[in-house]
Parts: sequence; C-alpha cells; structure tokens
Amino acid sequence: MRTNRQGLIIWFQHMKNLKQIKRHGNLIYASRRLKYAVLYVNKADIDYIETKLLKLPFVSKVEKSYRPFIRTDYENAKPDKAKQYDYKMGI
Repeated sequence: MRTNRQGLIIWFQHMKNLKQIKRHGNLIYASRRLKYAVLYVNKADIDYIETKLLKLPFVSKVEKSYRPFIRTDYENAKPDKAKQYDYKMGI
C-alpha cells in the first residue's frame, strides 16, 4: 500500500544543522549555495512537522510543496505534426 507523502522546502542558515533536519523525514535534496533542503514527510503529519521545524533556531522558513494538488494528466494535448513526421521517417 502506498502512503501519501508531500514535500517540504526548508530554508536554513548553516549546512551543519542538516542532520537535525533529516530526523523529521526523508531528505531528498540539499543545496549548499542557496541553503535549502527538500524533505518528504507523511501527509497526515505535515502540519505537526512544519511547526516543529519552525521552532528550530536555525530554520528561516518552511514551505509546502504544491505538487500533490496540481493536475498532471493532460486531456487535449495535441501532438506536434513535425515530430510525428520525423518519427515516421526514422530520424
């Protein structure tokens, strides 16, 4: 069975605090230059974890990912005729 998960984008001040952020969910990506991390957590616990992370002194901002709420199935997508011709030619 698949669990519903959602991403959190956490803006922090120092990379050395990344270990404490990892404890709250699955760390997917951390940017050294821009100082943010992407963390995946269970959707049911997202509000609790967000408040917990905001209480940490080194966390500047926490944002929720909007990906679960965006439609990804496109009904009337028209294929490009030039591409179809290239595929038929074997290019």
